[in-house]
Amino acid sequence: MKTWILIFAILTVAGGVIAQNYNGAIQQARRDAAQNDAEQQRIQGATSDPNNPAAAGGGNGSTAPMDPALKLTLKNISGLQSDFAAFSQQSTADTNRETTLLNNLTEAAQGTKAAPAAVKKLADDLVTAITGQKQLLLARQTKLAREVHALFNSSHLSATQQEATLTDVQKNLMDSGCSGEAALNVVLDLKAIAGETK
Repeated sequence: MKTWILIFAILTVAGGVIAQNYNGAIQQARRDAAQNDAEQQRIQGATSDPNNPAAAGGGNGSTAPMDPALKLTLKNISGLQSDFAAFSQQSTADTNRETTLLNNLTEAAQGTKAAPAAVKKLADDLVTAITGQKQLLLARQTKLAREVHALFNSSHLSATQQEATLTDVQKNLMDSGCSGEAALNVVLDLKAIAGETK
């Protein structure tokens, strides 16, 4: 009987330690996510406000000016994210916003540019895929914008990274409510653009 009591006591203590570690891991993940969200909001605020001294590399003099290429990248990602947010909240596509999306996609490549027809096809397929998809929340919009930007600059990606990014784009779109066909069309367009900008 004493053996069973000892085993029960050991299991109870071990279970408490496991639960404590699990709760600690959840809290750490929440802190990391909150910190990442705060950083993204700071970056988006800095790149979208031209009067902000931090955006211009000013501030208190302790920070170096932002690298112009990085500034363009952040501005482009922010623009794409805004486009995705707008389309996801609309029930029908807005022609002016389509033009903005096309311009942001065209400006995404910092090296070799994709053919205008390929960029236009991607813009059309993105509009079809995300218009009215209210489940495309901010975190997904931002991630999608980063991944689209990265694929327009595929010379910086290995073949494995490119494939993983395309897979993630498709999953992100489908998790947001897009049809499998619409998500696949976007992925095929991005794959073609990545090939052109390699």
